[in-house]
Amino acid sequence: MNTDELASKNSVWHLLKELSSKAGITDIIINGSNNVYVERANEFIRLSTELKREDIYQFCQEIAQFNKTTLTETNPIIDGRLPDGSRINIISDMYTTGTHAITIRKYLKHIKTFDSSPGIFGIKDLRWIEFFRALVNARSNILISGGTGAGKTTFMNLMLQEIPKTQRVITIEDTRELQFNLTNVVRLEAKNTVFNTTNALTTRQLLKNTLRMRPDRIIVGEVRGEEAFDLLQAMNTGHDGSMSTLHSNSPSEALIRLENLFLLAGYDIPTRPLRYQIAKAIDYVIQIGRNKEGERVLMSVTEVVGMEEDRILQQEIGAYKEDTFEFTGLVPAKMRDLIKVGLDPAFFNK
Repeated sequence: MNTDELASKNSVWHLLKELSSKAGITDIIINGSNNVYVERANEFIRLSTELKREDIYQFCQEIAQFNKTTLTETNPIIDGRLPDGSRINIISDMYTTGTHAITIRKYLKHIKTFDSSPGIFGIKDLRWIEFFRALVNARSNILISGGTGAGKTTFMNLMLQEIPKTQRVITIEDTRELQFNLTNVVRLEAKNTVFNTTNALTTRQLLKNTLRMRPDRIIVGEVRGEEAFDLLQAMNTGHDGSMSTLHSNSPSEALIRLENLFLLAGYDIPTRPLRYQIAKAIDYVIQIGRNKEGERVLMSVTEVVGMEEDRILQQEIGAYKEDTFEFTGLVPAKMRDLIKVGLDPAFFNK
């Protein structure tokens, strides 16, 4: 797809080409011909631009073709990507009050690391970076929780950068957003809704097959359905160091949601054994959110420490308080695993 040629003929492509050179833009939103916004520095800015209505429709058809799908009455939503890797969502005008609604999450061309991004997610105490590296090297199973746009995928990208390059990693995503520098990698992309075909493989089907592909770690872009069952099984059967994101507002809610998603797989399991599986599978829940200024910040780091009767026990290792992210003073129950990978035994006494 020659985007330069398309930009010379279509006002939407022309706008995207212009915005591609602007730093700091994370989202582009087209609500209608003269209702266009960008998000920059956590603020929505309305652009004084006028798009041709016919260009919006032509653009959407070209995006559908690029993603090997259609935008029709029977397939009114596209969740795909642009040629530059940016994520795009389109919903048909059958369900809007104007034109097709377009939402674009821009692809970040520069891979971020903890070292190259000082202060990212409000991390001021560099000991946290040391701690997160220890979690990855100790092959902890990690769930990254947060609301829409909180930065779950961005934070997981930071964690993925810490995986040793000798390990084999398999990722599963609906739309490719993960960015990391590893060589022994297979990147799988589910086609739950993007491809208009009955033969498309779902996240769960790909996850089942992943277990036969000799992975050291399994990374699921976001768990949102019955694949939760297979992810927990993988975490409980030797695939330590796996990670996923999950849409939730707190660590406790994340575990409850994981429980509910597990049940979607159709297994009628009593509450206690189910929660026992979750408690054995998940080591840490990292909660991402936004502060009162709208900035993405770490909200909490919670360790899953076991079961008491039918309750999953948790303890908060770090918490966001008074505009800073601090250690709570509690020592992880799995501290011995972190010491084995080089964390100072006196780390929490400093």
